[in-house]
Amino acid sequence: MTDSAAVDQIVRAVIYPAIGVARVGNSEYEYVVGPEVPDPPRLPAGSYRDKAGALKRQAARFRIYGVNAAGEIVRELSGEGTGAKITWHVELANAKAAWYTFQLALDIPEAASAPTTTLRNPTVADRSKLSILPGPRSVAGANAKPALFDNGAFMGRTVYLGEIFTDAAGRLLVLGGRGVSASHDGSAAKDFANNDGWFDDTSDGPVTAEVSLDGKPLDVTPAWVVVTPPNYGPRRKSVRTMWDLMRDVAVKSNSLAVPERPSFMQDILPIFQRLAGLQWVNAGFAAGFGWKGVFDLTSSEALSRLSSAAPEHAQERQTISNAFRRFDVDSWSPKPWPWMYGDAMNIPAAPTPRQNAALSDLQLFMLAQWAKGSFGADYDPHHRPPAVIEDVPVKQQGDVLTRAALEFCLADAFHPGCEMTWPMRTASMYMAPFRILHAPKGWTSPKPRGRLTSESVKTPNGPLWQQQAGGITRWMAVPWQTDTASCLGGYDKSYDPYAPTFWPARVPNEVVSQADYKIIVNPKESLDARKAAFAKRASWIEPIDNPDYLVRINNMVGEFGKLGVVEELDGPTDTDAFPRLIEVEDQHITPATVQAAAGAARVAPAATRTDQSEIVKLRRFPHGLPVQVR
Repeated sequence: MTDSAAVDQIVRAVIYPAIGVARVGNSEYEYVVGPEVPDPPRLPAGSYRDKAGALKRQAARFRIYGVNAAGEIVRELSGEGTGAKITWHVELANAKAAWYTFQLALDIPEAASAPTTTLRNPTVADRSKLSILPGPRSVAGANAKPALFDNGAFMGRTVYLGEIFTDAAGRLLVLGGRGVSASHDGSAAKDFANNDGWFDDTSDGPVTAEVSLDGKPLDVTPAWVVVTPPNYGPRRKSVRTMWDLMRDVAVKSNSLAVPERPSFMQDILPIFQRLAGLQWVNAGFAAGFGWKGVFDLTSSEALSRLSSAAPEHAQERQTISNAFRRFDVDSWSPKPWPWMYGDAMNIPAAPTPRQNAALSDLQLFMLAQWAKGSFGADYDPHHRPPAVIEDVPVKQQGDVLTRAALEFCLADAFHPGCEMTWPMRTASMYMAPFRILHAPKGWTSPKPRGRLTSESVKTPNGPLWQQQAGGITRWMAVPWQTDTASCLGGYDKSYDPYAPTFWPARVPNEVVSQADYKIIVNPKESLDARKAAFAKRASWIEPIDNPDYLVRINNMVGEFGKLGVVEELDGPTDTDAFPRLIEVEDQHITPATVQAAAGAARVAPAATRTDQSEIVKLRRFPHGLPVQVR
């Protein structure tokens, strides 16, 4: 066989993305497909809701590629005329209620000072009633009819977790649940993460397939799907994404090489763009990194300097690099970048370096290289990223699909988080970079004991090793709505009313309202009025907010679909006083309107008000911390 023939010889199949991300929504049937390129074009306004105003679910789409002996993609096997026959297999499960409480990430030293990690629902003797286990489903061919995950149950109540089907090319689509969360006994939620008697319809599990090419069976490298809460900021990425975190894990475990020279376009510029992008979901970031902000790093003038390796810009690069938080230098202070809470966040701040977040070690290393001038000065102001995966060279499509899915997932403040949490920092969770290690068929996981510690969690073949369906989302809050409604920004108002913040890229804090946008783009309004409207931000949480914290989190359970989605719209063209693109909340329903529409379904305000400082999420160390936890 010639070398060229070997390159084109398909020897096995691989499913991409390695981890797909689906999201719940309360629309009965409509959905959008999740990002398949890292910088997808915006969808038309209104695309995230159905005609009734319900929030569409996000589908995860999977493809199968044939690869050669070197592991390089030769071509996609999904679709007509490929000579391939594919049968997809997916298993979804929700094991939250049968798992342990979330108190604090168990891979950090502060966990020893947090409340004990014990089993959820400890009084339920028959633990099988707590896990929603509908079993595997399969589909084959093009336009396969949906196979529903609709026979799993929680405490005897049937719970729909989603469905799978294929598109016209035979690619797999996975939909999750519709955001249904409830308690089996009608009790109200009381905690940000651990509500006994409750379930939700998020889930996760393995994605596998049987593939034959021209009649010959191929081994298939499997993937995973995670069904998560909605994305209320679909254009936004956090400063450190789940892709950044998993890349860092792979580098530290020697599964990936450290880049010899970081690329400005691929490694440095995205950090600056994400800081600037958070201006649409947090007022503090708007003032600091937004349009004409104090630290506007993405203007054409700034980028002409920051993208240059010339010695005359060395001090500016060093100053910016120094502004990012390093745990061994300035970890306690809220001032360094990014202005995000960390895994051990507490109010008042505890003496821990993880009170606030930092970039990944790899990101910080690449920033340091950039500061020294040792980077690829490859900035192209006219570059246009691929709009669809078909615009990407086929050999790169698999990795791009994975990056696109994971860059819209958070890796900040694993408290516990939005999509996935702290176990994803553990190398034993992976079979390859970005690819979760599957448990073998028939494997029985160790039975959970009464409590989990930072030591017992590391047991070989324990929860941080091979995974079964439900193994990723079990670490998250139950239900997810109570945590989402708890994670805002600016809890210490004496320092700053908006920052630090938790997860604004997924759970916005302050947003441009439709009413203010109409003023901004109206040339008949005075420029001063338009600038005032642009500077103004509405409270995103307002439609379900209440001074009583318990009312707020319970309102979120039933009304999450009413909260605004931040969409990208065109800015004014008659003046250069505003950016050309502005992100705007698609709706902002006042509390009075919501209450009238919801009627008795809405929880009435309590007679007494709960002080925010008394929220359990903000008080992780009831007995204090040892001095200077490292």
